[in-house]
Amino acid sequence: MSEAKTTTVRVTQTASGNGRKPGQQATLIGLGLNKIGRTRELQDTPSVRGMLRKVAHLIKVED
Repeated sequence: MSEAKTTTVRVTQTASGNGRKPGQQATLIGLGLNKIGRTRELQDTPSVRGMLRKVAHLIKVED
């Protein structure tokens, strides 16, 4: 079997989730980000892109 090439995005949290709406805090946790400066490599899927859009003001995204 050949593996399909999966694209990833590097996401870094730049601002705190404290004092934000509960949905934004939950989205950060769902992305694996809960501390400033934490970085994750995530698969580039439509659902992840939607989560990134929801907290775009709290993160930095690199392709």
